[in-house]
Amino acid sequence: MSKLKVGIIGTGGISHCHMDGYKQLTDILDVVAVCDIDVEKAKWYAEKYDVPRVYADYNEMMAKEELDCVSVCTWNSAHKGATIAALRGGANVICEKPMAMNTEEAEEMRAVAKETGKLLQVGFVRRFGADAARMCQLRDGGEIGDVYYAKATYLRKDGCPGGWFGDKAYSGGGPLIDLGVHVIDLARYIAGCPKPVSAYGVTFNNLGCNRAAASESAWAGPDKKDGYEYTVEDFATALIRFDNGFTISVEASFNLNIDHDCGSVELFGTKAGVNLNNGDMYTTMAGKYTKVSTYGYQGFDFVKDFWKEIAEFVDASQGKIPCRATAEDGVWLMKILDAVYESARTGKSVDITPIA
Repeated sequence: MSKLKVGIIGTGGISHCHMDGYKQLTDILDVVAVCDIDVEKAKWYAEKYDVPRVYADYNEMMAKEELDCVSVCTWNSAHKGATIAALRGGANVICEKPMAMNTEEAEEMRAVAKETGKLLQVGFVRRFGADAARMCQLRDGGEIGDVYYAKATYLRKDGCPGGWFGDKAYSGGGPLIDLGVHVIDLARYIAGCPKPVSAYGVTFNNLGCNRAAASESAWAGPDKKDGYEYTVEDFATALIRFDNGFTISVEASFNLNIDHDCGSVELFGTKAGVNLNNGDMYTTMAGKYTKVSTYGYQGFDFVKDFWKEIAEFVDASQGKIPCRATAEDGVWLMKILDAVYESARTGKSVDITPIA
């Protein structure tokens, strides 16, 4: 049986995680082409990973290659174009989060996947962690009871990545769309993927990019760097309601006056509460309020869980298993993000319409 042929569009930081995942599967696939608008960067990448062909245009790559699977790892504003080109070129696609710049783009991508009959998976890698699996086991086993509330946080004290991440024309937004998307999706996933119905949100840009640049541990550069402008929020918070009454409170920041970076999902049910970071469960046993801890690894492994995500994407592309992070999941998350940003703009709660 011939090996699957894989292409990667975009050779920035996250693409290395995808490549590492594919390198675990060399018995069944080969990465045969990479593409980046910075062709010199793509050439370096191809040499590093022994990829035979390099392209500067994803349309040319899809026209010349017969690819079974494609990873889209570009900046956010190119997700739609690259994904649609890959789908129409006959490939199954895993597109990094966020799925798109907005709901309209995400719905167009999902429609093309349905039209072409190809798989479109969204890069919600946190779904693949041992921490997520543990909380889902507790949910399915009934230990948590009816889940009704979650706190989802992803806070950096001085963590703007700089470059295109701070330029809304390329990123679509700041920490909400870059970091908050992870914990919002994770909380929704662990709660059983209910459908969102409304959101109320607030965003702030009080500290800005320069505040981070003054810190030795900062990621960020100056307000303008390599042609990009800093035009996104530095903090966002929101309350998201779902059709079954479940509610998520979310906080996400690039820059915030706190002691240290932190991120967590806490889930609260009628029988118990669970903390994602350590797997501890808080409940009543034998008439006493009790903390229950478990032995064994309960965390998210940034390397190995990307391997798992890529392995499942390849299997799902061949119809061997269901897709764990579907295009529909991606559309729902874009609807949530759009609603939060619109609420922050208007100062009012925003209703979220169903997926057509």
